[in-house]
Amino acid sequence: MKITTDTNILISSTFWKGDSLRIMDLVENGEIELFLSEEIIEEFKEVLDYEEIKDKIRDKNLEMKRTAEEVIALSNIVIPRRKIDVVKNDSDDNKIIECAVEGKVDYVVTNDFHLLDLKEFEGIKIITPGDLLEKIAKS
Repeated sequence: MKITTDTNILISSTFWKGDSLRIMDLVENGEIELFLSEEIIEEFKEVLDYEEIKDKIRDKNLEMKRTAEEVIALSNIVIPRRKIDVVKNDSDDNKIIECAVEGKVDYVVTNDFHLLDLKEFEGIKIITPGDLLEKIAKS
């Protein structure tokens, strides 16, 4: 199974337990392939550097479960060759679809309603982390 995640899933899996972390554990165990683009990775690194995130890490004594470098090492990095403009309410989310198409993934995993509202793009299903884990459990 091949997936692309958005930055929020990567951030969630970095600091909190839950579905996003379970998905990254499956990636680490080789049960799922993760496809990311340089653009997604750059956004991930930028968000990790936000003062708000640094404050949460300090205030809540959060521990990074994986560094950005570890996430990159677990990922297949693709360079999207096609510009796609299907996420009208948040054009920044188009990079997720571009990566998914280039990686020929099965699923985009997100909690972002701008992406979830699409439901599917060119045969790639757009689902939540919980939905993905449910599909894996059934297979």
